[in-house]
Amino acid sequence: MRISQLDRSRVALWGWGREGRAAYRAIRSRLPELALTLFCSPEEAADARGANDPRLSIEHNASAERLSAFDWVIKSPGISPYRAEALTAAAQGTRFIGGTALWFGEHADDRTVCVTGTKGKSTTTSLLAHLLRAGGHRTALVGNIGVPLLEVLDPTPPPELWAIELSSYQTGDVAAGGARPQIAVVLNLYPEHLDWHGSQARYVEDKLKLLTEAKPRIAVLNANDATLSALRLPDSEIRWFGDAAGWHLRGDVLWRGDREVMDTSALPLPGRHNRGNLCAVLTAIEALGFDAVPLAPHAASFRPLPNRLQPIGERDGIAYINDSISTTPHATLAALECYAGRRIALLVGGHDRGVEWQGFAEAMRTRAPLAIVTMGENGPRIHQLLAAVAGEGGFALSAAGDLAEAMAQARAALGAEGGVVLLSPGAPSFGPYRDYVARGRHFAELAGFDPEAISAIAGLGMG
Repeated sequence: MRISQLDRSRVALWGWGREGRAAYRAIRSRLPELALTLFCSPEEAADARGANDPRLSIEHNASAERLSAFDWVIKSPGISPYRAEALTAAAQGTRFIGGTALWFGEHADDRTVCVTGTKGKSTTTSLLAHLLRAGGHRTALVGNIGVPLLEVLDPTPPPELWAIELSSYQTGDVAAGGARPQIAVVLNLYPEHLDWHGSQARYVEDKLKLLTEAKPRIAVLNANDATLSALRLPDSEIRWFGDAAGWHLRGDVLWRGDREVMDTSALPLPGRHNRGNLCAVLTAIEALGFDAVPLAPHAASFRPLPNRLQPIGERDGIAYINDSISTTPHATLAALECYAGRRIALLVGGHDRGVEWQGFAEAMRTRAPLAIVTMGENGPRIHQLLAAVAGEGGFALSAAGDLAEAMAQARAALGAEGGVVLLSPGAPSFGPYRDYVARGRHFAELAGFDPEAISAIAGLGMG
């Protein structure tokens, strides 16, 4: 839907984080006289009052009764539409959308490539923009990766292409915006964000709305994901990656069908899963109508993203790897695979949103590192599962109260021989940290490195 369609409606904003502020500015750019109500925390209200907007009312209690008073509520992505108050208001006619819907309503005819998946979506989206730019195409790198879409509502000049990362909080908004993306890339599906979605089944359903409801012209899908490989999308052309007919890996070698293209072992893409996602990128580039083969070697100049299997330095024989973005046990297992054969002290645990760790514990019977330190809200639950297999797995197990204590225990476990301290928590950072970026910065600081030097994402925004 276009922003102008909000005119003469009762409209509220819910949340005043970066996405909420971007939504406010976007609405004001089109509808300067529209009365708006903002639901936010008292801390956020102080900043919102700085807008000096007489047409903006600020409230703190987003109750079902108050939400029901509005035709439209533009909510920040982190606010679940499955909260009781939102469901009650929706039943009474209030419509909840995010800023992503408003952006797509304004950009329905643009050439967009939307990327989602449980893990790897940020690296994949960034790599896509990198290779397209290497081919001379002005490409915007935006979305969940760090630039809200509504912050780039009216870029001048506009880019030729949009590489857009979408979280499961945002995928449903594409169809709500009334747009069909040119290409949608879905990498994989694992249990995630169960506290927001309410169940694994709903998480998958919401994630797949990018395909089932937005109906992209071309869907680029992982042939090796059981859920994705079973999909039938009558309104979209499907192009597969990871199968022998298209872009795929044989060992470390990249192939396009029967054509050998290049060895990927030296690429700055840690983990075979990331090199596999290069296949997704190249498939999407072909779906755009470009020759992907000459662009593939440009992956060698890609700059890895922070907080994603990021080597931040070595001190006293210990290498520190920052994988703070890891918020599922599957991501932690992938991180361990990257450093197989090394002496690893693994730090796991964080915010508990109900994800099952039993499969991870079972894997530790045969694939365990030297030591595992549990921490965070779900640390005790993970610790209990691991304690049952520690003897068979042959790893040292300890528990820590916070990240600083966990790192001290990890260094002690490695001892004079050194090795790798791997922060791959498999859980969100909420609680002690605002987000995974803050957690990664603290990890770097505790390891003795400059947190500023590890935090920048290359290529964000227009390119």
